[in-house]
Amino acid sequence: MNHFKLFVFAFSSLLLVSFSPAANAIVKNEKFYFKTDKQEIESLIRKAYQWIESKNNNNDFDPVENKKKDKYIGLNLTVHKKRLEDLKKTNFFSQQFLDNYNKIALKIDSNLKNKKIEWFVGELPPFGNDANPWCNCQDYPDEYWKTIAVNNLKIDNNKASFYWTWSWKGDFKYKTTVVKENGVWKIASLEGFNFDEFTKIYQ
Repeated sequence: MNHFKLFVFAFSSLLLVSFSPAANAIVKNEKFYFKTDKQEIESLIRKAYQWIESKNNNNDFDPVENKKKDKYIGLNLTVHKKRLEDLKKTNFFSQQFLDNYNKIALKIDSNLKNKKIEWFVGELPPFGNDANPWCNCQDYPDEYWKTIAVNNLKIDNNKASFYWTWSWKGDFKYKTTVVKENGVWKIASLEGFNFDEFTKIYQ
């Protein structure tokens, strides 16, 4: 083989390696996922939390007062329905997330109407954990969505789980899962909206 043919062979081999899909993949535990998956998921979380903090009306589980206006006796399900529509329109949340969110609302409404829980006007609600369920936090960095990082990402076909963190130092992490719907990653679950924990009745 002369020098010219050797050069062509080496150059062709280099091109094959450079453009091979495996060159752009991350191998982990004998499974691989493309780097773009992590980029898309991180972009989804950042955009979702930008919306949550800047355009979200924070109207989760809007209550209805009794005639004396001293106690809540249920949830405003008309407002809740509109809330579900607003969440869906963002295209950030999967049907799984919306179904769970709706299930939480209906359970809270039922518990209030059946007097399994009492919620007095001006007091903290008797569900959740007194923190913002969207981040399980009571305080957060300014514009934290800009510094959100995805860690411990595990992808299995069209499902993925991970923790996201922000710029503040410490051990803060927030468990999240996402799923692909019609080829697009969407939020499937958020730690703060765990049904059993959120609707737990404390005696």
